[in-house]
Parts: sequence; C-alpha cells; structure tokens
Amino acid sequence: MRAREPDTTDKPHRLDNLTLARKEGWQRFVNTPARIPPEPLTRPELGALSDCAYEDYNRQRREWHANLGTIKTPQLAALHEDLWDIVDSNLQDGDKAKGAVAIDAFPGLGKTTSVLAFAREYHRREIAADGSQTREGHERWPVCRVGLTGNTGMLDFNRAMLSFFAHPGVSRGNAAQFAHRALDCVLACETRLLIVDDLHFLRWRNTSGVEISNHFKYIANEFPVTLLFVGVGLAARGLFSEGCTYEDAVIAQTGRRTTQLGMRPFAIDTDEGRREWRQLLLALEKRIVLADKHPGMLANELTDYLFVRSTGHIGSLMTLINRGCQRAIRTGAERLDGELLDRVKNDAASEKARQELAAAFDTRRLSTAVGKAG
Repeated sequence: MRAREPDTTDKPHRLDNLTLARKEGWQRFVNTPARIPPEPLTRPELGALSDCAYEDYNRQRREWHANLGTIKTPQLAALHEDLWDIVDSNLQDGDKAKGAVAIDAFPGLGKTTSVLAFAREYHRREIAADGSQTREGHERWPVCRVGLTGNTGMLDFNRAMLSFFAHPGVSRGNAAQFAHRALDCVLACETRLLIVDDLHFLRWRNTSGVEISNHFKYIANEFPVTLLFVGVGLAARGLFSEGCTYEDAVIAQTGRRTTQLGMRPFAIDTDEGRREWRQLLLALEKRIVLADKHPGMLANELTDYLFVRSTGHIGSLMTLINRGCQRAIRTGAERLDGELLDRVKNDAASEKARQELAAAFDTRRLSTAVGKAG
C-alpha cells in the first residue's frame, strides 16, 4: 500500500506569547479548537514520502509534541472540583465580599495549566449561558487574567487589568484612576473571575506588598469577582498567617478570606499512586506520534526511568517527553527508550534529584509497579 501524503491544508493556529495578557488573545486561547495529531505513519510509509512531504510531516510532529495539551490527571480533576465549588458559591449579593482562592504548590506540578483549563471551561460555560454580549451591548468577558512581576505595585496591577480589556485610558492616570476604570470594565463586561498569576513575585512585606494586599481587599469588597491567586510558597511568605505587626495584620486580612488549595506530585508509595502514574503514562503514549511507538513503550518499559527523571512532577515529565520526541524524530530513532532519553537534558531540579532517586530504584526500595511495596 502506498503511503499517503500528509494533509497540510489545515495548519493549527499558533497562539502568540501575549495570549493571556489581552482579551483578544484570551479569546483565541478559549476558542481555538484542540490540535489534531498528525496521522501515524509506519517506517515504510515514512520512506515513501517525498522529501518535501517528509519535512512537512516532521514539522507537524514537532509542533504536536511541543503542544501535547492538558491531561486530566486526578490532581487536575480534584482541583477543578474545588474551584467549581468556590466560584459557583460566590454568587452573593453585592454587599458581601467574595471568598478568594490561592493555588499554592511547588513548580512543575501543573498549577497554571490546571487553572487555565478551568478558566477556559468557566468562560465557555458563561458565554454559552448568557451570550457574548451583555444586555447593555458590551462584550462579555467572564475571565480576566493578570500576571505579576517582581516590582508590581498598585498602579502596575491596575494598568495590567486595563491592558487586558484594551481600555484607552491605560497610558495616563494614577493608581486610583486606573482602579476606577478597571472597575468600570469589570462591571460593563460582567467579569466574574480574576486570575492573579505568579503571586510569589510580589514582595509582601514592603510598601508595595501591603498596598497590593489592601488593593486585593478593595477588589474583594467592590468588584463582583472571585480572586484566584496562583503562586509558589505563598504560605511561607505569610499570605495565610497572622502576625503582630500592622503589616502582618493587613496581609492576614487577605489570608482570612482566601481558601488555600494545592497540587501534589505523583507518589508511588501506594498502589493507588502507582496506578495513577501508570494511567498518566498510558495517556501520554496515546499522544506520541513516532513510527516505532508501541503499546507499553512508556507505561511498561520506561515507567521507573521516567519517574526517576521527573521525580513525579508532571511539568518535568512533559518536558522530557517533548524533548525526547524531538530528538527521536530528528535522529530517525522514531521511538523513546532509556538510551535516547539519557542524552536529553531535563530541568535542573529533576536532574539534581535524579541520582538519589535512581539509587532507591536500583536497590528495589522504590518501584512504580502496582502491587510492589513502596
């Protein structure tokens, strides 16, 4: 049978780097359909392609493996259930402050990915129920996302909100004026979820941090939104604690109104944890497009190896799989195995923990196999 030339007429629409900072980009993120994987081809079918078709097919695979999408892990599903509970319960009348949420977990556990997946579902639900325009004829934007930097103050934060809505008054004004304009945007666009990403960049115990904490309280009181914070080490930075100083008390007000949620890494100390790890690898196997891929390539042959290389962090695992697939395509290996992946570099944290974890597997103290003692 002659191999078919890959169909390249419907190329996926790429999302720009500012996707989540502007409402137009956010809409593209929400409405862009899921990528369609390239057609799996055998080695003989690969060999039958013309040079041009072969290069284009590899380009499709490069882009596919770099964007494998969100996998609905037990951690993601549990987080989404909690978020739906909180967001849907925040339908109080305007005289009541709404509770906030803080996703506080180590890097590489999929916090932002999970939050964005939830926000996309929430946006779609609200638009499906109420339409893309409000009764007054304004655009409806159920979600607004703001990313913080290390020196974000009230003025910068409010300007970022205005930039999301493409407000014309973003270039002139003070913090208070920006805040009133942002409130007008939220009310006009019926925004109900405000995501504040990278909250750990904020220096809580300086003037800027206290100002922002007070500003969050103002938003909770005056804006009809649920605040959703995402960050690393928020508890250690004092977001949920109460101290003796004025600054501690101010920051603790934010903590009193905030529900803390986390995300755990994959663990293999129980059969349930080992089954979760196996299901993740099986889901990844289905998405890989390599000519010599076969059932069990990840979930059987590389299960221990991949846990060692990723330390159970899904972000590190996805990085390793993506880079491994890129090398397998480029070198013609067309499969993933330990020899190929040994030549692929991963993030520094995983590489640092690799040697100690590998020793535990070598001595049989750890195993990802279901039914083995942890």
